[in-house]
Amino acid sequence: MTAAAPPVPPGACPHPHPPEPATAPAARPLTPVSKVLTLCLHALLLGLLVLAAGRAVADSAPRAGWVIAACALLAAVYAAGVRAPVVHRSPRAGAVWLAGLGAAWAGLLALSPDGLWIAFPLYFLELHLLRLRWGVAAVAVTACAAIGGFLAHSSAATPGAFLGPLLGGAVAVATVLGYQALYRESERRRELIEELITTRAELAAAERSAGILAERERLAREIHDTLAQGLSSIQLLLRAAERALPEGAPALPHIAQAREAAQDNLAEARRFVRALTPPDLEHGSLAAALERLCAGVPGPRVRFSLSGRPRVLPTPYEVALLRIAQSALANVVRHARAGRAEITLTFMDASVTLDIVDDGHGFDPSSAASGSGSGSGDGGFGLPAMRSRAETLGGLFTVESDPGQGTAVAVTLPLPLEPLDAMDPVEAP
Repeated sequence: MTAAAPPVPPGACPHPHPPEPATAPAARPLTPVSKVLTLCLHALLLGLLVLAAGRAVADSAPRAGWVIAACALLAAVYAAGVRAPVVHRSPRAGAVWLAGLGAAWAGLLALSPDGLWIAFPLYFLELHLLRLRWGVAAVAVTACAAIGGFLAHSSAATPGAFLGPLLGGAVAVATVLGYQALYRESERRRELIEELITTRAELAAAERSAGILAERERLAREIHDTLAQGLSSIQLLLRAAERALPEGAPALPHIAQAREAAQDNLAEARRFVRALTPPDLEHGSLAAALERLCAGVPGPRVRFSLSGRPRVLPTPYEVALLRIAQSALANVVRHARAGRAEITLTFMDASVTLDIVDDGHGFDPSSAASGSGSGSGDGGFGLPAMRSRAETLGGLFTVESDPGQGTAVAVTLPLPLEPLDAMDPVEAP
């Protein structure tokens, strides 16, 4: 309420609108309503000056020439302030300009009682260019000066001589305050709309990126589970056939060529799968990706630890564990209000386990599972999505939490029976 009023673009008359910092880099272009108010203020002041000068001439006042000169001086001071950018950008310069206007107006008021009406546009200028408390004080001084000037030219004191300037000042203050309230509400709505548009664009980009990553993961799984495994099986069968045939059999060269073709295509399938691997896993192991993930989490301190003898996991396993860790940490940041969190990756003989523990305020897992709790994140979709990833690979997903007791998320995936990496199915000897 006491902030300095914002600047107005050069060439425009100040008009009442809500306060902004005087150091704003640039004022927004005038809206149609602001332009209308500016033109009305110009026209009002010009009309009142013409009226005062015209009445002095029509009534053949003794000091008609002085009245015309005072009106011209007031108009010149007003025009100079309107065209001076510094008046609209500096509160100090605005106050100096108002002082000059007040002095010119006081001269006109001393010469003619018609100068009383110039007080009304001055009210708006004072409320616009000065802080609110100083603006109201200036309005009160202007109203008192108008009343004094009228009494000096009239021998009879009437109620209208007091009520007119006072009511005019009250109307000006109420008008400016109402306009400021409407303007602030409009600005809040504009900022909300801009934020909504920005959020919608970010959400669309995030959904597009998530869709691309999900499609890459799906293609990697399909190629691995169909082409790569099929070519690996073909190699095994060809090796068996090669061993079953006697040495020097005519079919042996053809079998060798078939094995080479299967080997080349298997290597190509592996290259496709590696190219479709999620970016977080492209330049290192799952443990390295989880460690980078912990280092980049904003807010709580997150520590990563590795237990057991690391093993090479199939890409679907690594992708699932990494995505579950990302989703769980997102819930910690958004909902848990935790100070610390810890991720532990444990390799055992027949399984791999991922634990995410935080010291946040916890939640009720039963309500989160139904979509009504805050701990599931994203409106209750986070935990079901993590559970679905684990169960798709035959794993076990558990959540332990109580309000005020923190949260522990555990994922256990059974390791493949074959000792080799499922991403590199079978190597030909």
